[in-house]
Amino acid sequence: MLEGLLIGLQTAMSFQNLAMVIAGCLIGTFIGMLPGLGPMSIIAIMIPIAISMGDPSAALILLAGVYYGAIFGGSTSSILLNAPGVAGTVASSFDGYPMAQQGKAGKALTIAAISSFAGGTVGAILLMIFAPMLSSVALLFHSAEYFALMVVGLSAIAAFAGTGQVAKAMIMTVFGLIMATVGEGALFNLPRFTGGIMDLQSGFGFITLAMAMFALPEAIFLVLKPKMPGNADGAIKDLRITRAEARAIAPVIGRQSIQGFFIGVLPGAGATIASFLGYAVERNLATKEEQAEFGKGSIKGLAAPETANNAACTGSFVPLLTLGIPGSGTTAILLGALIALNVSPGPRLMIDEPQIFWAVIMSMFIGNLVLLILNLPLIPYIAKVLSIPRNFLIPFILFFTLMGAYIGQNNATELLILVGFGVCATALKFADYPLAPLLIGFILGGMLENNFARSMQLYDGISFIWERPMTLGLLIIAAILIVLPSYRARRARIRASGIADGD
Repeated sequence: MLEGLLIGLQTAMSFQNLAMVIAGCLIGTFIGMLPGLGPMSIIAIMIPIAISMGDPSAALILLAGVYYGAIFGGSTSSILLNAPGVAGTVASSFDGYPMAQQGKAGKALTIAAISSFAGGTVGAILLMIFAPMLSSVALLFHSAEYFALMVVGLSAIAAFAGTGQVAKAMIMTVFGLIMATVGEGALFNLPRFTGGIMDLQSGFGFITLAMAMFALPEAIFLVLKPKMPGNADGAIKDLRITRAEARAIAPVIGRQSIQGFFIGVLPGAGATIASFLGYAVERNLATKEEQAEFGKGSIKGLAAPETANNAACTGSFVPLLTLGIPGSGTTAILLGALIALNVSPGPRLMIDEPQIFWAVIMSMFIGNLVLLILNLPLIPYIAKVLSIPRNFLIPFILFFTLMGAYIGQNNATELLILVGFGVCATALKFADYPLAPLLIGFILGGMLENNFARSMQLYDGISFIWERPMTLGLLIIAAILIVLPSYRARRARIRASGIADGD
């Protein structure tokens, strides 16, 4: 390992590769800020440029920098505009946007930057230590385990509901799961619930739905609100986090760096599930008073998903580099780039091409430092987007919302779907229904169905549930996550009634 690290450091520190790290981080950060242009789009666009370099190490360092740079920068639009353009940053908007609305945009962006840096750096350290070992663990996960993992993600849905809103959250989750069934199914390649509309044959686009659930209602609310919340004078205050806040988020960052990395290691899991589970776990671990703050501007609620999604990005390179298995859609594109560069990722990559394997890992340390140096000084200027006059801000949000939806599927039908769902989402928001569970149900629904269908075919029924111990264990965890909030609520009611009787 020491020899590999020295080779990787020597390769990563060359002038060309340092330039690739900085360029990748810059491009990724700015692309991540634009709703609709996620890492998959920009990496696909940049593959011809990377291949033209001819140097596999430089090409992969550039594309990897774009990847974690986009996740790092993707939190900006989520926090400032409530417009998450990347699935991995949806959970960041749950508490990041309320903080921005309370005049704490600078603090929210600082927490996001520090959490992202910590998650990415710890993830890189764990990748360096555990990559060979974790490659064998990742092979133990099959369709049955992934199905159970999706159930765990859905069972934690109560974490996204406010007090007394668990039933509403469950209803919205079911709506999300229903929407995930539109388009071709996992068992039969036939369109379902499309109403004869050809553009719905591949289902609803995530970007369209994310924009409809978050950005479009926000633009409508800005029109309806008599006064813009936050800093009216445009002064960006409260950039620094206090010692008490640092002590509060430190254990969250520590836990989610490790949890996010190990979730990222699992092929098919990735930053999205890591961010949602990170948020759910931290809310369940929080005290009753802290739980009440989640969804209203909790610093823990922002630090958890930001740490987890960046750690998971690093973790997703484990199956890619050691097994040749893409851990997400973005790493699938990176796998295509590696093959085009005549590099064969797999167990022998560390032996046959150590300079590529270790150079990528060392570039992650450099890249995360570059991202922190780039982002922290820019926070006062980035946060000033909230001081833009409303008559300019509303068209700005609408433009990026419509552009993001159109680019996502490249057809005009998406704009009609966006407006339709946007109006429905606004009505649901007025009725105090949480919108996040719907989007989570939609994101996890497709993966849940695909893995369940494959498991049913392999085992000719549902016997895989008790025949595979890991699957059964994960489903038991899911059951505990469902029962625990109800048990806590019941205990709280009994305690409250006991106090009332005592009075």
